[in-house]
Amino acid sequence: MYQPRKNTIIYNFFSWYIQYIIKKDFSLFSYDKIELKEDSSILVLANHFSWWDGFFLFYINKKVFKKTFHVLVNADNYKKVFFLKYLGAFAAENKGKDVLDTLNYAGNLLNDSQNLVLVFPQGKLYSNHVKSINFEKGVMQMINSSQKKINIVFSSTFIDYFGKRKASAYTYLQNWETEEYVSLQLLKSAYNKHYENSVIKQSHITE
Repeated sequence: MYQPRKNTIIYNFFSWYIQYIIKKDFSLFSYDKIELKEDSSILVLANHFSWWDGFFLFYINKKVFKKTFHVLVNADNYKKVFFLKYLGAFAAENKGKDVLDTLNYAGNLLNDSQNLVLVFPQGKLYSNHVKSINFEKGVMQMINSSQKKINIVFSSTFIDYFGKRKASAYTYLQNWETEEYVSLQLLKSAYNKHYENSVIKQSHITE
């Protein structure tokens, strides 16, 4: 598998640069403030519709959660976007056992209360206008391979322009109180309820 790399200079530069381009390219970036258990790691499950998605959550983590950031990406993006590995990106190098090893690696990351792991359960990019979010099976492997002392956070992001030249981005966050028994179907259902509520909130925004 492809693991994150450490380089303080590269990390600090792109940490600043992500904040800079969000402020430069968007007229507004709005996100919720939520309370979490500080002694537990964070697993963020987010919709995936744009190049920006990981950067939005990186920014929120820097401003709000203040954990060590990690994100599961595909091998092509890991290799193509050179700096992602220095911002906590990791990926499966091959199919089969390497995918399982990568998911177990993510589970081990979640055993450290100082870590945040971002996952896009859809597995690839979809339109920002889909009505529901599909979940790949690997999410449960990740959770089950951890000690399950986790804050599970649902994140839904939407972009609208309204009357401005630059878009406004809105990220809706929810801390999901984990059931004692978590199944893929339960997790998917809970996330999609959050997603549907987020769509309603977004549709009520006016200028």
